[in-house]
Amino acid sequence: MQKPGVTILCYLALTACFSSLFWTLMITSGHVGAGNGSYVTGLMWCPALAAVATVFIRRLDFKILGLRWGGARYAILSYCTPLAYATIAYALIWIFGFGFFPNTTAIAAIAQKLGWSVTSPSAFVPLYFLLIATTQMVSSVAHALGEEIGWRGLLTPLMVTRFGFTGGTLIIGVIWAAWHMPLLLFADYNSGTPWWFSVPCFCALTIGLSVIMAWFRLVSNSVWPCAILHASHNLFIQAFFTPLTGSQGKLTAYVIDEFGVAVPLIIVLIAIGLWVKHKPALSLQSVAA
Repeated sequence: MQKPGVTILCYLALTACFSSLFWTLMITSGHVGAGNGSYVTGLMWCPALAAVATVFIRRLDFKILGLRWGGARYAILSYCTPLAYATIAYALIWIFGFGFFPNTTAIAAIAQKLGWSVTSPSAFVPLYFLLIATTQMVSSVAHALGEEIGWRGLLTPLMVTRFGFTGGTLIIGVIWAAWHMPLLLFADYNSGTPWWFSVPCFCALTIGLSVIMAWFRLVSNSVWPCAILHASHNLFIQAFFTPLTGSQGKLTAYVIDEFGVAVPLIIVLIAIGLWVKHKPALSLQSVAA
């Protein structure tokens, strides 16, 4: 790839340009969910649109986006990874009394929204988990793919070429966090903790995930495991573990979700372990081919 620095700047400029429309719409309304979710969908596909535009402008091989299937092994592993770190994080939260599970008030609200008559926790929790883990995963992957074609499909191989695996993935994590900042600081993307706490927690989360997802991107030579991991993360944390965890006081918000400390901490520990074990074996040859 010729002059990856120029291509990186082109991609980032286009991503910011396309995203600014949806940032403005959501900030003006004050709600991330405004537009019946269409603003979120549009924003999540801005990185993909910028990536495709960059490929044409810079005359790159379309294969760099990694749209080939990466194999069942990495698809399954990427699906299970968020479930694993979320289970560990929330189990610690429940064990140490920072929150309780299940939250019956949340169960009643979710059941009403779904039109279910089942509200008994012993029946609702497994049925709702099954719904989250199957049918809702399809729509979640469709959303997450828009981001991942950009961040991991195009940007990861470019950044690792330019800065190496460690430097490239850390920088992407910071950029990815910055892309969320307009909604975190000026809309209601985070309503649980003050900005001075949520920002470092969220940055730790994106940097840790950047390392994990870059590993999936490079070893599979595909963006699909990254899209699956991203979708699995969003569903299990945002739609299952967080809403079904009840508050045990003011400290609960500081440990749960993407803006508390527990999930980012477990993700960072996994990222460090992955980096230590696999970094020497990573190669760009499979991605550049």
